[in-house]
Amino acid sequence: HILRLLLWNFMSQYLDNIKTTFSQNSNSENAFYMKKYMKNKFDYYGIKSPLRKEISKQYLKKENLPPINEFEKVIKELWNEPQRELQYFAMELLFKYSKQLEQEQYLIFEHLLTNKSWWDTIDYIAANLVGNHFKKYPHLTSTVGKRWIESDNMWLNRTAILFQLKYKQATDEKLLSEYILIHASSKEFFIRKAIGWALREYSKTNSQSVIMFV
Repeated sequence: HILRLLLWNFMSQYLDNIKTTFSQNSNSENAFYMKKYMKNKFDYYGIKSPLRKEISKQYLKKENLPPINEFEKVIKELWNEPQRELQYFAMELLFKYSKQLEQEQYLIFEHLLTNKSWWDTIDYIAANLVGNHFKKYPHLTSTVGKRWIESDNMWLNRTAILFQLKYKQATDEKLLSEYILIHASSKEFFIRKAIGWALREYSKTNSQSVIMFV
């Protein structure tokens, strides 16, 4: 009971410190234009990326991270906050744990992908978090990946197409082609753009294969 209380106090203080620091660096003019750029879907502190990354550093140091068995709670708390910068921080925090995740913890990615979904978070999660996780547990590409590509959720579809963005020579070309062909006739902008992006990126590794496929 005492340990649980100590952990709760740590997490609460950790979250409070992050929100306080971000709030102290807020800029209302930036926030207005950032919100407008994102079609008014999210609120912002108005912290531009270079400053945000700089002030986040102290909270992403190994010695300051939440315990491995509690980090998911912290990430979900951050995801529930209205300011988009806190979702960006949550993704960077989750990346810090990527090498320690068990295979079933792909569910935390799925939670983030299907809540407050927009291209800015989806693309980071797909290329960095899901990409790393599926490389560590490759059988998930044909189980979870298959479920995502066949889902009614557009953002899960996009993730399944994009998760190999950084794979280069390790790209499963057959799988990429299969997933693209499932949505080849899609009229959805974010799916069509994902297909183009995935092929463009893979063309840097195997241009002739991409030309033949197209």
